Amino acid sequence: MSKKKKKYYTVWKGHKTGVFETWDDCKAQIKDYQGAVYKSFESFDMAKRALKGDFKDYVGKKAAFKSDLSETELKKIGQPNYNSIAVDAASSGNPGKMEYRGVDTKTKKQIFHQGPFEEGTNNIGEFLAIVHGLALLKKNNSERIIYTDSKTAISWVKKKNCNTKLERTYKNKSLFELVDRAVDWLKNNTYTTVIVKWETKAWGEIPADFDRK
Repeated sequence: MSKKKKKYYTVWKGHKTGVFETWDDCKAQIKDYQGAVYKSFESFDMAKRALKGDFKDYVGKKAAFKSDLSETELKKIGQPNYNSIAVDAASSGNPGKMEYRGVDTKTKKQIFHQGPFEEGTNNIGEFLAIVHGLALLKKNNSERIIYTDSKTAISWVKKKNCNTKLERTYKNKSLFELVDRAVDWLKNNTYTTVIVKWETKAWGEIPADFDRK
């Protein structure tokens, strides 16, 4: 199972302010604190820089993502293809309650959503989200592409196998039934949909993100 992406949490308003390295530490600062303001970042430097700035530049409707990449790197990556859907998953614990969804990349309007499932992992959710998107786009004869921020899920889809180490239990029976259906779909269907890695460092969080930061 791939290692979960490391995140850093900036707390502007909470019991204690600062940059915290785990979600549990961040949650302790914002729990029962009225008006708490916080957000996660991909690197410690980004989180530290945000702490020194105005939280309104990072949180809320007026927030604008600011990439750390150079102009040359951003130009090379380019802009997202908005003729697409974006998929993502979220789990509370690993394993834990998991759900996944797909949205319109430009408008963020939700197209599909499944869960929460009692005992799942983020990787399984990312895998299922891609396959769900593939089946939907094929059914609708759509030429849209799919964006995901999970390299692991992309590799599983290419191999037509959910390579999870999560054990099957009575708690996750319904989830694994869905996994088996997804694997079966991949083995018995062809598709032309292109699956693309979302460039988080250039574009910010994927539009389908559950924003549990």
